[in-house]
Amino acid sequence: MSSRTLHIESRTERLIAVREFVSDAARAFGFTDEDVSKIALAVDEACTNVIKHAYRYDPNRDITVTIKQKNGTFEIIIRDSGTGFDPSSLHAPDMQDYLSHYRKGGLGVYLMRRLMDKVEYEIHPGKRNEVRLIKYLSR
Repeated sequence: MSSRTLHIESRTERLIAVREFVSDAARAFGFTDEDVSKIALAVDEACTNVIKHAYRYDPNRDITVTIKQKNGTFEIIIRDSGTGFDPSSLHAPDMQDYLSHYRKGGLGVYLMRRLMDKVEYEIHPGKRNEVRLIKYLSR
């Protein structure tokens, strides 16, 4: 198993570095350009949720992004120490209603679940929160 880690400050301008870090690794792992884009978008959404919700835009907090690769499994682990949430409290949005009311935002978790093969959470508010985004490389 190989793994690599990136540490960033919780600032939206640092998301470019995260997208490049994840995209380069996913491309090297053998994903198509389409899958690389999906993975980068899912990770971007997860990090944005940390910045907005867990850290409430505090720019002086840390986010750790770790990539683990093993036997066709590409896993991105995003860790923070901010406010947690209950992922089971989120329901799939009614897209027709959402679009008819021109809403913005609120689709991050839904998108992550659609773009990745697996999304798992481990929440310990104020200590360590973790979201694992998993994509399988189909041969």
